[in-house]
Amino acid sequence: MSDRIELRGLRVTATCGVLPEEKARRQPFEVDMDVHADLGAASLSDDLADTVDYGALCALVAGIADTEAFDLLERFAGRVAEDVLAVPGVDAVTVVVRKLRPPVPEDLATSAVRIHRTT
Repeated sequence: MSDRIELRGLRVTATCGVLPEEKARRQPFEVDMDVHADLGAASLSDDLADTVDYGALCALVAGIADTEAFDLLERFAGRVAEDVLAVPGVDAVTVVVRKLRPPVPEDLATSAVRIHRTT
């Protein structure tokens, strides 16, 4: 499937990390998604009911970030992928979760994982 909805730079705060200070307070993350779906009907009808609602996808990610805690970025990304794949019409998803303040002494701008899942 070559059709996809691309979402870039969704900012959320979440609890994710293995260090005590990461578990004690929420941190900023950025999420990108490529959501693969057949967009043919929507491209003809101009009707939201014929596509995947990206507003609902953003709310889904924000809900996960607000209500769950993770040790690893890999699991955070995996949870997002699981729920996105459950949305009707979604065939595959690529999720990037980027930690904006990684806890390392070096000057590292971000750390991230990218996963791809299909139905």
